[in-house]
Amino acid sequence: MPFHGFRQSKYRHIFCDDPKQDMCWTGFRISSAAGDQNFVQASAKYFALPLRGGGGPVGVFDLEQPGKFKPAACPMLVGHSGAVIDLDFNPFDDSMLATGSEDTFVKLWHIPDGFATWNDSDERKMHSESLVTLEGHRKKVILVKFHPTANHVLCSASSDGPVKIWDIQKACAIVSYDDMPDHAQDIVFDCHGDKIAASCRDKSVRILDARSCSAVSVIPNAHDGIRTVKLSYVMNDSKLLTFGTSKVSAREIKVWDLSNLSKPLHVQKIDNGAGAFFPLLDSDTGVLYLCGKGDGNIRLYEFEDKEPYLFPLGNGYRSTISTRGVCMVPKRAMNVMSHETTRLLKVTNNDGVFPLSMTVPRKSESFQDDIFPDCAASTPAHTADEWLSGSSKTPVTMSLNPKDRSNETNNSSGKEFKLVTVQSVTKELNEAKDRITYLEEKLKEQSIDF
Repeated sequence: MPFHGFRQSKYRHIFCDDPKQDMCWTGFRISSAAGDQNFVQASAKYFALPLRGGGGPVGVFDLEQPGKFKPAACPMLVGHSGAVIDLDFNPFDDSMLATGSEDTFVKLWHIPDGFATWNDSDERKMHSESLVTLEGHRKKVILVKFHPTANHVLCSASSDGPVKIWDIQKACAIVSYDDMPDHAQDIVFDCHGDKIAASCRDKSVRILDARSCSAVSVIPNAHDGIRTVKLSYVMNDSKLLTFGTSKVSAREIKVWDLSNLSKPLHVQKIDNGAGAFFPLLDSDTGVLYLCGKGDGNIRLYEFEDKEPYLFPLGNGYRSTISTRGVCMVPKRAMNVMSHETTRLLKVTNNDGVFPLSMTVPRKSESFQDDIFPDCAASTPAHTADEWLSGSSKTPVTMSLNPKDRSNETNNSSGKEFKLVTVQSVTKELNEAKDRITYLEEKLKEQSIDF
């Protein structure tokens, strides 16, 4: 029987041990580009991060193959003329990556099979042919984010303000929000992908209709401090978390009810740290992993839809090694039989990437369905055209139970990706006309009427 006033949680004793050296990725030269982006992103197969060097190189590494790399022999995507600032993996294709760069372009890449594997040699592995280049921003692209439910839809933001929604298969911008008074600091889709929350340097947070890119509502002066404000939707999009600083530069979290944005429901004071937050929310379990740029420690909270909304979990993860960037690996890649509920990839200032495995202690060696709810699958809920026409769906989900995943296959849309532009359609039409002419000549040679 629980003690009176004692809050129970399945994740209360979640823990993380420091990874062994042979489980880490080291030896590469990480980009020195400035910014408060996460700096690293992962799919269920790979992770990618910007590297130092000409052409805006991006290193791509296999999640199952850690090791010490030789800087010149890292598997790299090279195609930009400026440093890559932000990147994101397609949630429906573990091999498709979007990169935004100082050269004003967004590029889409397909990572070839076997490209991210390595051996202890001086062999240079470079891939320079992108699937498509998206042109439309006038200044450097600082944020890129894939749509959570619609296939081939991407959001990007540039330093001169505009936020654009792209149909990457047609290589064109669908809509653009051009009324941002300054550059966006963060952009996040809600779970349906119908709304976008965008924080701005003017301290306001705007809620945009993703299809029209028009402002639906605004939180003026969301945080009094001048530092970067990060965002996260919770509770099926009924609540919004904003992560920023107070007037005296104390880091804080505010909980907002999207039906009434006149004042926050709760303000959680954190500390007086100097770095921007990297909030990583596991929407399936409600556990928030709160990291900070330059911090060594990671705080853990569980979100519940009642006061005070954010409940601390244990002592979190403690380390003296500062964080340069961090991301969450998709739940599909978790080792559920070892009770690994979340895996973070932490980029350090020492040019290394450490995997942090968050584990819930359980005596049983069987699958624990109470701590592993269904998660987002690698299958889109609708196409870009269907979503643009008004279709609104939650992400397609899947079970993490290995018994139910025996026939699981990843929807590798990158291999099937087909660019649909005026030029590509014209080329196909001309090829078809040439083929028709050839066949007509053959029929005439055989004296066959048609």
